Amino acid sequence: MSERRSGSTHRIAMWRNSVASALFCVAVLAALPVGAATSAPIKLAFFDFELEDVSAAASSAGVSPSDAEQMAQITEEVRRLFVQSGRYDLVDVGAADEAPAKSHTLRDCRGCDAGIALKLGAEQSFVGVVRRVSRTEHVVMFRVRDARTGAIVADANSGLRLGAVDAWRRGVVRLVKDRLLASPPPQ
Repeated sequence: MSERRSGSTHRIAMWRNSVASALFCVAVLAALPVGAATSAPIKLAFFDFELEDVSAAASSAGVSPSDAEQMAQITEEVRRLFVQSGRYDLVDVGAADEAPAKSHTLRDCRGCDAGIALKLGAEQSFVGVVRRVSRTEHVVMFRVRDARTGAIVADANSGLRLGAVDAWRRGVVRLVKDRLLASPPPQ
């Protein structure tokens, strides 16, 4: 009978230890700051996609209406991807009055997008570019910078060959999904 009591006592002691361990884990989790498991969305100044035409057929008149429409569609689709990801809180960039932002030439301003983003209250900036090399060759790219330091936290590019204008959108969407949104968030 004494063996039976010691076995029963042992099970009770194990049960108490299990309960104590579980309560300790709950206490530790409760003490963690809210959002420790999932970080808050990053405030991102998402600038419109830019077209850089370096082809022999480039127009000195600027971006054609059909190219401008393509850029607007690409911008909207990628903006939707960012919002759906929950990783980013998009900051309105409409108030940016700096010349590179207004003329869609942030790609050439040596990181000025970071300073503009900081003025707008963002933590990071996003600049995306479609570069037309020829009528059948294009490069799509993006760059994300830390707004405070100007450091590049993410960038990627991908060439498109024998691609029509409608391939720009597919190339950009795939690049952003695969090289930015599928990876851990840049800090």
